[in-house]
Amino acid sequence: MDTLKNLEKKINSELTTKINSSRTEYNQLFLNIDSEDLLDVVLFLKTNKDTKFRQLIDITATDYPEKVKRFKMTYLLLSHEFNQRIIINYLIHENEIVPTLTKIFPSSNWMEREVFDMYGVKFKDHPDLRRILTDYGFEGHPLRKDFPLTGHNEVRYSENEKKVVYENVKLEQNYRNFDYESPWEGTKYIKEQTTNNEKRKEKTKS
Repeated sequence: MDTLKNLEKKINSELTTKINSSRTEYNQLFLNIDSEDLLDVVLFLKTNKDTKFRQLIDITATDYPEKVKRFKMTYLLLSHEFNQRIIINYLIHENEIVPTLTKIFPSSNWMEREVFDMYGVKFKDHPDLRRILTDYGFEGHPLRKDFPLTGHNEVRYSENEKKVVYENVKLEQNYRNFDYESPWEGTKYIKEQTTNNEKRKEKTKS
């Protein structure tokens, strides 16, 4: 399509009730849909001769734990032929299972695995839905707002067992005592050490 406005009109006229709302911002077209309409919308955008969004750029999610529909799913598509970008959004509940795009865009395989790993969102009929960034046995989903910044487990190499071991996170109190002084002036223990060294030198000279 020649312009985003024309593209927006085309999509709304063809998909009608499958588009809840649309807008153009930042030289991109934004579409809000329902999760059950995802496959129909994406298939149309990819195959229609006036749209040709044939590249899936990314799939991601946003966590809003205070909302009833906790996650906003976001899909970024690119049309090389028309040099246009489109962003598709829809909201889902925490345990809602959403459709996979692997049959339309095979590249969505790893993208959906990342969303599953980071947010816990599950994709129906995904051929290999398992973690992709975290380790085996990892607990929780790191990009959820309620995930602790320190995590649940820590990993270290045990000299006694001669292997990598997992342990519950232990926060040492020493790491929480900050002197809040300027790094240009040096931290307190460095200044004290420097002062003691200077005193020793003076005693040695005398």
